[in-house]
Amino acid sequence: MTSSKKNIFVFVGPMGSGKDTCTGYLAEKYSAQIFSFTNMLKDVTDRFYLEFNRDNLIKISEAIRNTFSEDIMAKTIATDVAKSQANMITIGNARRLADIEYLSKMPGFVLIAISAEMHIRYERTKTRGEKASYATQTFEQFVADHERSTELSIAEVAKQATEQIDNNGTKEELCTQLDNLMKKYS
Repeated sequence: MTSSKKNIFVFVGPMGSGKDTCTGYLAEKYSAQIFSFTNMLKDVTDRFYLEFNRDNLIKISEAIRNTFSEDIMAKTIATDVAKSQANMITIGNARRLADIEYLSKMPGFVLIAISAEMHIRYERTKTRGEKASYATQTFEQFVADHERSTELSIAEVAKQATEQIDNNGTKEELCTQLDNLMKKYS
């Protein structure tokens, strides 16, 4: 990557599609700095000693957005990205058009839609154990979660993507796709 240009790779996709795997890989292999809307919300759950689960994250997100503005978290992430000295930034969880509004105006912005079949995503969420609520979640509950406010707008954001990743295969196949993207944008 050239030092004069900051590359900002933002991933959008449904639960379990591999967004965090992508950001982790870019951080590990390419020294990308990770920013996350989820981490911002996790800071709040930790501060108030709330369980880190999907319900609490959604409630906090909606409360913050409803109280201050729909784009308050997007402004925060964009400000953090602008202040960063890193040549590569990766953000793994854009869910609303407001989430990319400010980032999309920055040089080097690339929106990447990542997809995987529902059953594959369900199995991934159960095995990764990121949130306690996933371990006991049934497939029916997983499907129902796709009707929550945080999931409904993902398809609209994904339509804005300039790049597509199919994550129905192995982790190695996913990493090959990411390496090819890095070659394209380096």
